[in-house]
Parts: sequence; structure tokens; C-alpha cells
Amino acid sequence: MDTDVRSLADLVERSAVLKSELVAYGQSARFDRWLTPLLLEAASREGELDETDAIRIIDHFLLRYRLPDGATMVDRFVAERRGLSGADRELLLGWRDPVEGIFEVRRKDGDSVVLLNLVDDLEYRTYSNAGRAAFRGVSGGSFLLTCLVPVPSADGAWLVSGAMEHHPRSSAPEIVRAALHLAAHRPELVFRNPEKIEQGWQQMREDRTAFVEFCGADELVLSAAETEDLLNAYYRHRQQSILTAHPDHAPNGQLPEPDLPAFELPDELADADTIGVLYDEIDGLNFYADYGLLKDLFTTPDLTGRRKHQNLLRTYLREDSITPLPIRRLAAAHPETADTVFRKLLRQPGFSWAEHGEELLRRRKPWYYAQEPRPGVFVIGERLGELAAGSRR
Repeated sequence: MDTDVRSLADLVERSAVLKSELVAYGQSARFDRWLTPLLLEAASREGELDETDAIRIIDHFLLRYRLPDGATMVDRFVAERRGLSGADRELLLGWRDPVEGIFEVRRKDGDSVVLLNLVDDLEYRTYSNAGRAAFRGVSGGSFLLTCLVPVPSADGAWLVSGAMEHHPRSSAPEIVRAALHLAAHRPELVFRNPEKIEQGWQQMREDRTAFVEFCGADELVLSAAETEDLLNAYYRHRQQSILTAHPDHAPNGQLPEPDLPAFELPDELADADTIGVLYDEIDGLNFYADYGLLKDLFTTPDLTGRRKHQNLLRTYLREDSITPLPIRRLAAAHPETADTVFRKLLRQPGFSWAEHGEELLRRRKPWYYAQEPRPGVFVIGERLGELAAGSRR
């Protein structure tokens, strides 16, 4: 039985020793084949790499990078390092779930700083294994760009991991843009906060209802140009509706014209003959290339033998970028032809969508079922909203 019970100060001190050993382990020659390409990719054309960026890349490699066997460097280190106590193992393994974010400094408190993550809207009492000197010059209202790891056995305590960039409060406009960009491109960071998950579902339900009212349905088949025109019109309508419902958000009591970046389809969709626009209650708003052609396959049984149509269905089944949603939708809408379509494609005369359809999707798209559903929209925190409003003013 492990009786190694340590104070917070001991844990922070021990983390410094373990992190130093982990860094040396991860930068050893045996792991060059994985770490060096990551550093070269981030370097300039002249081969130069900023020290802060290098530290950030190495830290990511140590804590989150997956080796070919699926293990992280932390996993390997814990497995191979002899003499680790139970508390050491718990400390190290907790680092595999770091918190990335852009933080506002709320206040200093002894050896720690209390940080508000503008991305997930949660507070973190944060220490450094370099001691309080690491926060010299850091003041309330300023910002830190960093990564945090938990300190198990010390409820609510976190440690700075890797690089830490400090920005004064005057940099709020740039910080707001960076936080919004991070939230938009990494929504899983927002959803560390359970409240943001529920708020996201609620927001998506409201948005889907508004979409259906504006467009007439939650499933549309359009050309690429029609898709872009429709979505731009919808987003302008949606923003105007929100401003009308909340006139207190309008400067000087006057509603501004919606100022949104134009919606454009990505290149891989822009050249498709048709686009399927599906706004699902769970999977959210998605766009599918050549959906009209796929829909024809299910509405016209005579097309089941056409190679072009079969190859398209194979692509929908094979590609990881395509969820089960479009296939489920078409099979549910056309049960009388779904069996014929899949029997021909799979060359399985006994295939029945009702009996085997879900099993087929789970086999072809295991990644989809391995993750918990998350809303397709996110709601920013109150403080980030305040900073964004202040930046606009």
C-alpha cells in the first residue's frame, strides 16, 4: 500500500524533478525520429525556430503526441522509469490531460495566480515549479498564453507546463481575436466546461429552428453557388434577428448592418455538382459533396448498378470526414430501396438495413461512435464577451 502523502509544496517541488527527467527522456536520441520532424515543420525556411515555439512543441510532444503504438511519452516514461512511487505515477499520468488556453490573470494569491481561461470560462489556481518568481511582473488584468496540467491529490491546483507568454492588459483586442480563433477551431477546449456543453446544445437547437424556418427544411440539395448565397442570407438574417431581439447591444440605440465575413465553401466542396445541406439535431450543420447524386441512388432503384453512384456511396462509407448522418438519412427516408442499394454494393443478398445497417456504420466509422456527441456551436464566456465588446468600442 502506498503511503506517500505529500503537501502541495512537496508535489510542486517533485513535479520540477519529474518534468526535468521527462524532458531529458523525450529528447533522447531514441525518439528523434518523431520529435525532430515536428520541430522542423515549425521552423522558418532558414531553419530558425523561436525558443518559445520550440518549448511549446516539445511540451506537446511529451504530453499529447501519440507514438505508433498509441502511447504518449508520459506513458512510456512511467512504464520504464524504475522507483516511481504511486504519487509520482499519479502526478505524471495526470499530465496527459493538459488545459490549453488563453488566460486572464484575476489576482495573485501567495505562490499562485488565479487565472480565468477565456476559452472554457473556468478559473484555475495555478503554480509554477519554478516558484513564485515565475510570475514576477504578472499583474491582475494581464494575460497569459500557456498550458496547465493538474496536480492530483491537491484539489483545484494546476501547474504551468511548457512555455508561458505574458501580455499586458492593453493587448486585449489581440487576445480576444486569439481566444475566439482558438475556440472556433478547437471547440473541444470550450467543452471542458460542462455548462458550455449544455449552453451549446441549447444554442444549436435555437439555431436549427431558425434555419428551418428561414430555409423551409433541415435538408436541402443545392448547387455550390446556391449554398453560399443561402448561408450568407441566413447568417445576415440570424444576426439581424438577434440584434432586434436585444436592442441594448446596439450602439447609440441604432441597429447596425450585419457585418459578417462571407461564407464560402471549402475547395473540396466548391467544385461539386450538388451540395447536401443537412442540419441535424445531433450532428449539427454539415455539407456533403454530390449529395444529389447519392440521393438519386436511393430514389431510383435502376441506378444501383451504376459504377458512378456505387463509387460515391463507397466514398461516403470510407471517408473519415463524413459522419454516418447522410447515409442514415437516406436509408431512413427510402426504406423500400435501401436494402437493394446495399445488397448490390456489398454483394450480400441477405443484407437488411433494419438489421445490419447500424452494424455496418459502426464497422466503417468506429471513430464516430468512440466519441461523445458535442454540439456543433459553442457559447463564449461572459468575460470574453465583455472583452470583445470593449474591443469593438
